[in-house]
Amino acid sequence: MFPSPLGLLQAVSLFAVAILLARPLGSYMRKVMEGERVFLSPILRPVERGVYKVMRVDETVEQRWPAYAVSVIVFSFVCILALYLQQRLQTYLPLSQTGASGVGNVNPDLAYNTAVSFDTNTNWQNYLGETTMTYLTQMAGLAVRNFVSAATGIAIAIALTRGLVRRSSTTIGNFWVDLTRSTLYILLPIAFVGALVLVSQGVIQTFASSLTVHTLSGAAQTIPLGPVASQEAIKELGTNGGGFFNANSAHPFENPTTLSNWVEMLLILVIPFALTNTFGRMAGNARQGWALLAVMVVVLSVGSFVAMSSEERSNPSIPAAVAANIDQSAGNMEGKEVRFGPDTSGLFATVTTGTSTGAVDSMHDSFLPVGGLVPLFNIELGEITPGGVGAGLYGILTFAIIAVFIAGLMVGRTPEFLGKKIEAYEMKMAMLVVLFLAFSILFFTALATATAAGKAGPLNSGPHGFSEILYAFSSQTGNNGSAFAGLTGNTLFYNVTGAFAMMLGRYAMIVPILAIAGSMAGKRRVAPSIGTFPTTGPIWVGLLIGVIVIVGALTFFPALALGPIVDQLLNNAGRLF
Repeated sequence: MFPSPLGLLQAVSLFAVAILLARPLGSYMRKVMEGERVFLSPILRPVERGVYKVMRVDETVEQRWPAYAVSVIVFSFVCILALYLQQRLQTYLPLSQTGASGVGNVNPDLAYNTAVSFDTNTNWQNYLGETTMTYLTQMAGLAVRNFVSAATGIAIAIALTRGLVRRSSTTIGNFWVDLTRSTLYILLPIAFVGALVLVSQGVIQTFASSLTVHTLSGAAQTIPLGPVASQEAIKELGTNGGGFFNANSAHPFENPTTLSNWVEMLLILVIPFALTNTFGRMAGNARQGWALLAVMVVVLSVGSFVAMSSEERSNPSIPAAVAANIDQSAGNMEGKEVRFGPDTSGLFATVTTGTSTGAVDSMHDSFLPVGGLVPLFNIELGEITPGGVGAGLYGILTFAIIAVFIAGLMVGRTPEFLGKKIEAYEMKMAMLVVLFLAFSILFFTALATATAAGKAGPLNSGPHGFSEILYAFSSQTGNNGSAFAGLTGNTLFYNVTGAFAMMLGRYAMIVPILAIAGSMAGKRRVAPSIGTFPTTGPIWVGLLIGVIVIVGALTFFPALALGPIVDQLLNNAGRLF
């Protein structure tokens, strides 16, 4: 079954616009990160200088990779501590809705999990946003982390790019300068415009207290409000994903129309796509960036096609006697918003997990097993097609190093990338990135399925219950944040293990990647020869896709077979869990 024409139109238009924006935005980001003058410089340059003065940072001094890594980790852990304390003390701070809706201080293990979650760009939420966080925590805590965690990703991607393109250099940039420029010149302006567009579509932005209304039957109902649009824009743009409301982008106050839904998907894709162009320009060969973009678009398109097609099917497990009285012509509508439908929901699910966003406009736990397999496998590939803001670029470049190494073995010479030899040290660091991802996902999943505390979490039994656990640790390790929401995650076991998985997924990968950047920056370029494997054409695109998919399939196929694959086979036979 093929996706509907309307679904295909949305997908094609979305990818086309994101690709068209990649070139101008990629050029702009290169200028920003290289310190060149841009059209916003007259306004923002004085602000930038003021930030450096307050932070006592000399923007002309660059760092070696160990200093860059230490700066990232120290900054991140200070942010985690600050957000933890803010949640624990939020009722004593301004803009608290304590009297109106009963919002109190967050308990210790949940505050810890949430602080780690938002600082690692995961935005995993084991709480109801509208009844757990005050307006101040939402804005000055969570939304600020949405900006700086995304800016950190951009900084690391640019640092790795510098390492790959520089010659005989001992430095890879200055983290504090990269963080400042990413936030001021890239994230803030685009998020501001995005928020205005979302407000025009009906996304709310208010400090008003919750409303109490009466239903037709006379019952009282409380409707939470808040400053939503400002957080929604950076939530999508920064590939963060944490919703103001528990229903996330399925909530009409966060995502009211088909157009707002399309705009949110565009915000998710625009920077990851554009960073490939930034990479190509910094490398002095735009075709390098277009090749990476081609890999991203191919894998993302295939995933979208499969997920959309799966969700447009009727549910085969519904008994024939019951199905005769149910109109399933629209497809699998369980867990879907009527204003979006199954095709758009499948597209959104693929986009949000092909990146590290994790926002949802439908409930992934209600997808048919094959439809749920797509977002799960996207995360387990490393979320590099196109991946998160910055994280997608440095993730796919890690796989590019592995693919070049394999190509070098095939042609019988030392592998090269951008004219630099890939040697044992770089391969060890690249493999650490891949192994940490697999270890965290599979270890914590095994731990949860082998302990009473872990097995108490899933709502469902059988393979679907296993999928709920596997998805949780895949999402947290992959810094995604979406979930098969049948899992009860707000327990001591899942809050603590989830926080460890999120930190492994972020910091255990950042350090080897920066080590690669430092090693490559110190190398000289070698002249290309007849044995040099090209990294710009269709053969390279095919090889890189193959390496990404095969590594993911070989690593996670046994777990996927126990979860969504067998779940689909039993679903076809009419068996539910």
